[in-house]
Amino acid sequence: MSNFFQQIEALPLAANIETTAVLKKLAKAHQALAELKGVVASIPNQSILISTLLLQEAKDSSAIENIITTHDDLYRSDSVARMFVTVAAKEVHNYATALRNGFEQVKRSGLLTNNDILEIQAGIEESRAGFRKLPGTALKNGLTGATVYTPPQHPDEIIALMSNLERFINEDSLCEWDPLTKMAIIHHQFESIHPFYDGNGRTGRIINILYLVQHGLLGSSVLYLSRYINQNKADYYRLLQTTRDTGNWEDWLLYMLDGVEQTSRQTTALITAIVALMQRHKHTLREQRPKIYSQDLINNLFRHPYTKIEFVMKELQVIRQTASRYLDEAVALGLLSKHKLGKENYYLNDELYALLANVNARQNERV
Repeated sequence: MSNFFQQIEALPLAANIETTAVLKKLAKAHQALAELKGVVASIPNQSILISTLLLQEAKDSSAIENIITTHDDLYRSDSVARMFVTVAAKEVHNYATALRNGFEQVKRSGLLTNNDILEIQAGIEESRAGFRKLPGTALKNGLTGATVYTPPQHPDEIIALMSNLERFINEDSLCEWDPLTKMAIIHHQFESIHPFYDGNGRTGRIINILYLVQHGLLGSSVLYLSRYINQNKADYYRLLQTTRDTGNWEDWLLYMLDGVEQTSRQTTALITAIVALMQRHKHTLREQRPKIYSQDLINNLFRHPYTKIEFVMKELQVIRQTASRYLDEAVALGLLSKHKLGKENYYLNDELYALLANVNARQNERV
């Protein structure tokens, strides 16, 4: 492994990186991604999925940086009220908010600029330090402390490389590579520039999602790419550095494209299961409690795996007594379970929680 500064090549690269193996993997990744996009598009209220799955992506991406939180702490926190059970839960919610804001900005403008990237990182870190201005940043082996990579140190070079990256992201005429190839290259380039003091990994993973949205490959920010990286973290860091050392891009591209394919299929299966569960809850509520049934109530129970009286009051525009009755009726039907934390009651959608928790259980088995 290198412990010296390596010159970063401006984009687009001169090398022919779309090998036969890469082209075959691209076809599979596009197929899986198209299936995911189609499943999401078929759902009437996509905001329900975005709220639930976006927090899952935020949890997985933060875990790569050893910011670990539990589902309980995450879902019992309230980002709107800025009330968090733990510091880690707060950081995950910050990531989710930065991703949501970035998604809305890209949908509005059709661009992904350096100003957008700066805003994303500022939201994650709650700091506006901007691009690195002082030398001394080095990436070290977590076990040995040895320097494995030294990114560009001079602020002028960082700005020049980020300007080049911005142009590469937004000007498709610069090269004819497939958008998924470009996403993988963009991610590697961003992580190699390492433009921020903190938050580079999480910001880079948000850029992945937003680039796919920008190019119409995703309609919503629901791709679970961070889970795949978490499952294969050692390969991720090894391939980042091996590609820098050798200039051979094939293994890195295959790794990232495999991630797109695998996580697209996993997320499609998860969304299908969530939609089926939603329909079962809807049928039960409509058949057995028609007086309190509404689509808004169903939406609330799936937007928040843990919901509470205040969420129902706000989203259904009802008084506290009515919201409490709705939730207690759902508990009586077995759709929710009631939990007390301090002075507050929380209502858990147990089956939805189990679906989301099982995603991480499968992940942990593979790590």
